[in-house]
Amino acid sequence: MKKKIIRRRLAQHDSVTSDLHPLLKRIYPTRGISSHHELERGLEHLLPYENMLGIDKAVHCLAQALQQQKKILIVGDFDADGATSSALAVRALKSFGAKDVAFLVPNRFTFGYGLTPELVEVAKELNPAVIVTVDNGIANHAGVMAAKEFGMQVVITDHHLPGDTLPLADAIVNPNQPNDTFPSKVIAGVGVIFYVMLALRRHLCETGWFATENIPEPNMSRLLDLVALGTVADVVPLDHNNRILVHQGLRRIRAGHCVPGISALLEIANRNPERLVAADLGFAIAPRLNAAGRLDDMSLGIECLLTNDIEYARQITQQLNQLNDERRVIEQDMQEQALHALNLLPAQQDQSLHGICLFDETWHQGVIGILASRIKDRFHRPVIAFAPFTDTELKGSARSIAGIHIRDVLADIAARCPDMIAKFGGHAMAAGLTIPSHALTVFSKMFNDAITEKITEEHLNHALLTDGELAPKELTLDIAELLREAGPWGQAFPEPVFDGVFAILDQRLVGGKHLKMTLTKDDKMLDAIAFNVDLNQWPNYRCEAVNIAYRMDVNEFRGKRSVQLVVEHLETV
Repeated sequence: MKKKIIRRRLAQHDSVTSDLHPLLKRIYPTRGISSHHELERGLEHLLPYENMLGIDKAVHCLAQALQQQKKILIVGDFDADGATSSALAVRALKSFGAKDVAFLVPNRFTFGYGLTPELVEVAKELNPAVIVTVDNGIANHAGVMAAKEFGMQVVITDHHLPGDTLPLADAIVNPNQPNDTFPSKVIAGVGVIFYVMLALRRHLCETGWFATENIPEPNMSRLLDLVALGTVADVVPLDHNNRILVHQGLRRIRAGHCVPGISALLEIANRNPERLVAADLGFAIAPRLNAAGRLDDMSLGIECLLTNDIEYARQITQQLNQLNDERRVIEQDMQEQALHALNLLPAQQDQSLHGICLFDETWHQGVIGILASRIKDRFHRPVIAFAPFTDTELKGSARSIAGIHIRDVLADIAARCPDMIAKFGGHAMAAGLTIPSHALTVFSKMFNDAITEKITEEHLNHALLTDGELAPKELTLDIAELLREAGPWGQAFPEPVFDGVFAILDQRLVGGKHLKMTLTKDDKMLDAIAFNVDLNQWPNYRCEAVNIAYRMDVNEFRGKRSVQLVVEHLETV
């Protein structure tokens, strides 16, 4: 679907404009910033943990287990948020003096998502007194009951949307549960467990635990590298609280104060930690970490984040990098198959297809989430990609577009036809589900009908919002640096994108699919690059000028730094 460049409507808030650069005065209000306070990034501006419902109960359970040195088992998830959450919980509890703490993460191909009864059977062999779920648990009623039957206490820490009822756990900490007053409902799973550990540390300080046990009071800011990575990787909206967490984590990584696993991941991704931005975590580090959970076992990724041995971390990242390369090949093949299937649709059916369901019996269950995201980006429609799960079930991964709450859509279908979906869960923009194999055709129609009921022309407009045009005098290294440091940018707080018409002096392909250009505007010469261009259209040597939407970036090569325009969209003039 063709993108349309639309400039953001300018907004002005005098309370924001005090001492900011004029360009930031223009950008911040369009991202909802209405006061200078919302730009503060110090830790003292974090929301207090006291507003999290259930956090006192969680602290009580964990403090009691710690004081009695009972075994604590962290049950994680197989994505980067789950991996960072697991590593953070283990590291924090050990720093508090826990002598018997371990982690368990389900293999997605064997157990599926979360604290299932089958996973509890495995956990039972480890004989924990307390299970702590991180980034999962809010939908695992049966798993919680199974754990309770074996005499285990269960503390749920999660951020996913709950169903109509909550599991009967000993404590539940999830800002999205009913009656919770914690203002940030978009905090990642790693942020939730970080807050629980903050509260536990405070309790242990107040009760004299650290003094009695002769343990130095742990500095919780040392865990913020993990919080930043998990938050960015999970693509949660960067509200004020999340921006503080990410900014502070980036500061620690830039200063070299991060776990060896993150250092090793940065090395293999060829990223300079001193110049790190949030996008590097999302596009270079998270995919390598996620590859373990997609193709193999996320235990490998968690071990990478837990080790204090840099050489061992490097060995693990070599494996993670190889898995990520394999994932790319698998993803490309699946994407070609999906596009081929969609191209075979009759034109009339293609026009009426508002919710896309895709399935192939050869598809890899660990990669369907990326596939759904790629197809969603290409067609600007909600997408569910399915792969075989068991002999009688399909596993689906859903991705949505702005304005269509995908989990609510699945909840509506489940309410109308209770036997259609075996289980589901997720967020507004992403969700997972399991359906009976025989129900795929009927479900696909129900999904399309449900999306058609909700979707409007405004939803379907594939608009690329920009922050307007930059004057030639603004196309400088100083401005690029200013914008780089004005974030962190990310989901719901997008990095500034500008648009304008430039003359083309030179164009060539690099890496087989990326268009490298030399552009000029009013005698200002600039390097630009457009990634993954349509090779049927570019290079176009008859084109003398282009209208582009672009981001300002700083390119570093052989010690020299210069402005580079990263082109998000280009069209001939």
